[in-house]
Amino acid sequence: MELATFGAGCFWGVEETFRQLPGVTATAVGYTGGTTANPSYEQVCAGTTGHAEVVQITFDPAQIGYGQLLDVFWKCHDPTTLNRQGPDVGTQYRSAIFFHSPEQQAIAQASLEGLQAQQALVRPVVTEITPAGEFFPAEEYHQQYLQKCGRPSCQRME
Repeated sequence: MELATFGAGCFWGVEETFRQLPGVTATAVGYTGGTTANPSYEQVCAGTTGHAEVVQITFDPAQIGYGQLLDVFWKCHDPTTLNRQGPDVGTQYRSAIFFHSPEQQAIAQASLEGLQAQQALVRPVVTEITPAGEFFPAEEYHQQYLQKCGRPSCQRME
């Protein structure tokens, strides 16, 4: 099994997207990339810890490759908006790939360059590619949140 860690805005919908992929054996939402140990959701949302909301994915590389996970990552959010996804604004919602090995770093960089070369996006990609630091799981009520509350997405339901 291997780990992949992605920041793509609000972690609820991102987790749900990856959780359903064949070859993904576990997902957890949490925080990484900041300076505060064991941050709370409230601290991260205040934007003072430097953490991003992320989903950490455990996957079987014999069933799904890291490159395939990156393909899903690029499609499940807007990698051209700096520190923002939809109505969520702040560095905690940044687009980020937190790599766990030099191989993942190389694959992520090649994937980003391939996306930019396609010129399918109107604006430049602002996704950061950085080493994975310590992962702090979010509070239990955030884990598989959309499944728990019976909502198919993060979109506001009227």
